[in-house]
Amino acid sequence: MNQLIQLYSDYLTDVKKSSENTKTSYLHDLQQFDAYISATPVKTLRLADPSMISEYLDKLIQSGKSNATAIRAAAALKSFYTFLQKSGEITVNPLKAIKIEKSDKKIPQTLTNEEVDLLLCQPDVSEAKGCRDKAMLELLYATGIRVSELIALNVRDVNTEIGFVHCVGSNAERIVPIYRAAAKAVADYIKNIRNIIVLDEDEEALFLNINGTRLTRQGFWKIIKHYQKTAGIEKEITPHTLRHSFAIHLLKNGADIKSIQTMLGHADISSTQIYAKMIKNQLSDTYNKFHPRA
Repeated sequence: MNQLIQLYSDYLTDVKKSSENTKTSYLHDLQQFDAYISATPVKTLRLADPSMISEYLDKLIQSGKSNATAIRAAAALKSFYTFLQKSGEITVNPLKAIKIEKSDKKIPQTLTNEEVDLLLCQPDVSEAKGCRDKAMLELLYATGIRVSELIALNVRDVNTEIGFVHCVGSNAERIVPIYRAAAKAVADYIKNIRNIIVLDEDEEALFLNINGTRLTRQGFWKIIKHYQKTAGIEKEITPHTLRHSFAIHLLKNGADIKSIQTMLGHADISSTQIYAKMIKNQLSDTYNKFHPRA
């Protein structure tokens, strides 16, 4: 890895305390730009100027990349060059002269109540894998936590008797309540399955793979895609779909936006307000479709 990129990687981990997802994304974008610069006469990231960066971002769009991808790449480069400037590697941040336009947030995919019920009843709890999968799916929908937060949970983070989960996110720690059925599913998994499949008795991870070690994001992705298929749900379900469904269903049933923001761990209320916008759009569509004078 380029030495400057390695230093930046350490900075993201040690100073910025960035989440693993953010770090991976930024480093990927930076390495792509490094490969681009290496093929030019400049050859080094340190010497890139605004025109080169603008040209690179334009070429991303021209190559078929989405506007959101180009915006993300620009954000990654801005962060990197800010780091170089603070470190004294450069005197002027070349991204300062480049305006980064924000893209409209994509409306997230959500499930209906019936689709959630259908998905949650797919795992066969009489089998070890099904018991574990049921606990994970129930816990995701009960709390709205991110998949990265789900797989990072340790056994001590869930209290199934009182009914809450202690979650450590990228912004702050939070406590989220869990409904009774989810608490029971997790308790059954811990009592009947986890202790059987765990490889090392000192392992703290709550959810384990078949090898007895902490489950990965990729592992969970395969699990949820499997149950989408067995449930016959045509919507494209991702690990984030249950998080979005959690938020929209709470809002529809009268929960206030600030409480939902707290449970989701959003640092900015605007990230949560997209769900209110979704409901408003749905009401408008219904009104326009069914009101006799609309």
